[in-house]
Amino acid sequence: MRESRGGLDNPGMSRLAGAADVRAHRFGSGPPFTVGVEEEYMLLDPGTFDLAPRVESLLRAERERGGPFLELMAPELFESLVEFHTPVCADVAGAARELRGLRAHALAAAAEQGLALGSAGTHPFSRFETQNVTVRERYRLIVEELQYAARRELIFGLHVHVGVDDPDRAIGIVNALRAHLCELVALSANSPFWRGEATGLASCRHSIFSAFPRSGPPPHFAGYEEYASVVEQLVAAGCVEDYTRIWWDLRPHPAFGTVEVRVMDAVTRVEEAIALTAYVQALVRRYAVALETGAPLVFWHPVLTKENKWRAARYGLDATVADVESGGPAPVRALIERTLAAIAPHARELGCDRELEGVTEILRSGNGATRQLAAYARGGVTAVAAEIAAVTAG
Repeated sequence: MRESRGGLDNPGMSRLAGAADVRAHRFGSGPPFTVGVEEEYMLLDPGTFDLAPRVESLLRAERERGGPFLELMAPELFESLVEFHTPVCADVAGAARELRGLRAHALAAAAEQGLALGSAGTHPFSRFETQNVTVRERYRLIVEELQYAARRELIFGLHVHVGVDDPDRAIGIVNALRAHLCELVALSANSPFWRGEATGLASCRHSIFSAFPRSGPPPHFAGYEEYASVVEQLVAAGCVEDYTRIWWDLRPHPAFGTVEVRVMDAVTRVEEAIALTAYVQALVRRYAVALETGAPLVFWHPVLTKENKWRAARYGLDATVADVESGGPAPVRALIERTLAAIAPHARELGCDRELEGVTEILRSGNGATRQLAAYARGGVTAVAAEIAAVTAG
């Protein structure tokens, strides 16, 4: 997709450029289950591994170079971030090729500017107080409105879009996916450090972003009409410019005709980004088929959804969570394994079963938080940042 996918950087949908009409959706405008992926990268000083406010020089060099990558990159709230996103891909194999190509290009473009690149949910020691806000009117407006919550939002995410062919089905899929938030958080947890301190959390990114309004797990909607009506009331009241200012962990994206999964930390290994993309795509197909055939779905109470997400952010893959199906506690690993068994036939139908095997590898070898904590034990927070840069470049 050429346009920004609706993060904080979204020039086509800002107060200045005009609001997006929630009724003018594109669900069904293309084939279902296409995928698109966004990764937010840190720009790093290769000597100190501190964040470097250099996104403008990176963008300027890309404009001078020309070529297709300029359409696939964008600034973000701070000058030390850059976002790269894939085009719309027919399958996960295509998205994997795009992601590898994007990372290779981003690494080379950063090196030309004397920079390194890093991918993780937070920087282990850089402080938000020293970061420059990117000079764009839309960011000035965000900081003006959200104040401290925006100024401390020095976090990095992985977002996956999956095409859906019907607006009501998209809402039903979002409703069903809430049960899997804890799994996605545990698998992607990659932010145990903040401002030079070990937080005790596998993913402190979620605690930081929770200060944003309209964040966290989405509410349950009966269908697209109810969702659109709520968005229109928020717009009419002046609370938001449009639906892109709703930052739930999962959301429908009407302009793209997708379900967008936003809950994951940026992951350091590209193989993990690919595996998580396959996990999300297969989950979306599982629930699309269930909704189409009228199969019963189990919807988890929002209290349980939020509690499980928090426990996954706290303990990562070692979390024990509430399991609605058994009525008792369950290791989050057991929930992931159960989900893998349930989505395996959908992954085969989609052709992403090979990429999905990467989730089993995360269960075996650990997530990014596991590796960061091991690096910290060897050499402190600087060693953590160095490892993030090295593995991102790997």
